[in-house]
Amino acid sequence: QVQLVESGGGLVQPGGSLRLSCVASGFTFSAYWMYWVRQAPGKGLEWVSAINSYGMTTYYADSVKGRFTISRDNAKNILYLQMNNLKPEDTALYYCAASPVPVAVPPTAVTNTSYDHWGQGTQVTVSS
Repeated sequence: QVQLVESGGGLVQPGGSLRLSCVASGFTFSAYWMYWVRQAPGKGLEWVSAINSYGMTTYYADSVKGRFTISRDNAKNILYLQMNNLKPEDTALYYCAASPVPVAVPPTAVTNTSYDHWGQGTQVTVSS
């Protein structure tokens, strides 16, 4: 069955870095657009970044542009999110998601039906 498993979250001080990974299985990873979405405590889902199926085109929310980098390894079925210069407002549960067709970037809103497949999330906490 389809699985997306995120890892790499943790507690980091402001200004620090983390790299999130999302291992995909059960579908043709290289044919899917991939996304990172986050949810801060008490808030709704927020779109963070997107990458096309080939990995050649990337998109970022203004709040993370210049600090986060999305990438993918289609040979290994892994999606990444390199996060640098982390801020307390980046604290959230980070999800990876997949869609066989491109979804509007940036989306006007994100719901749990915006993408076909979702992972379980990995927690990122930025605090001193």
